Amino acid sequence: MKPGALHLTPLRDFPAVLAGDALGELVVAATRAQDITPDAGSVLIVAQKVVSKAEGRRVRLADVDVTSEAQALADLTGKDPRLVTLILSESRSIIRTRPGLIIAEHRTGHILANAGIDGSNVGDTGGSDGESVLLWPDNPDASAHALARHLGEAFGLPVPVIISDSLGRPWRMGTVGFAIGVSGFEPIWDQVGERDLDGRMMQVTAPAIADALAASASLVQGETDQGQPVVWVQGCHLRLSENASAQQLLRPLEQDMFR
Repeated sequence: MKPGALHLTPLRDFPAVLAGDALGELVVAATRAQDITPDAGSVLIVAQKVVSKAEGRRVRLADVDVTSEAQALADLTGKDPRLVTLILSESRSIIRTRPGLIIAEHRTGHILANAGIDGSNVGDTGGSDGESVLLWPDNPDASAHALARHLGEAFGLPVPVIISDSLGRPWRMGTVGFAIGVSGFEPIWDQVGERDLDGRMMQVTAPAIADALAASASLVQGETDQGQPVVWVQGCHLRLSENASAQQLLRPLEQDMFR
């Protein structure tokens, strides 16, 4: 990663995404319509919700069969037992609970509220079809890789991709964009061995580039009715990698001092 000026451009008027839609084709069409030309410094950041919609991860709560384990946890937290059933099905473990809140370790290893399940901007308003929620993509890294392949073929050069979601953080208020799926570049910039302005050797410095880019894009994507889930970031000169994964951003359990 070479520090420099970044330029963030959302794809305006991006169409509503439905289950089965070819997300890559929608991105290519919207990019060309807006006269954006990806180059070697371009990264595409896509909000998790449009990926989940395209992959058919919308679930009607009315279709959920509540388990006894979920009902017990719902009684403790005051949450909808149907939602709790989905949280448990999407989680490796439950980390913390209190009334109104469940912090879970998602199947992918990410730790967040409600295992990433969300009912906002789902595409319905609780009408005759019933209230629905969106689950995370089954494999966010695989989703990022598939999108990157499509974009690479369309534009004739490697296109790094980040699948992002807004998550809360321990000890901090508010949410920030995080990378939950990564393709095409090293998500952590390992600067160990480089020197600072005083010539001192860096010992542990390793910025989470993928998370930093996801956070910057979240300011453009918005959280409510902005309708800008896809953002091109230009000016990124990253270390390309065919084996990139958001798993590289997760602290190993043996290094976790708080679990």
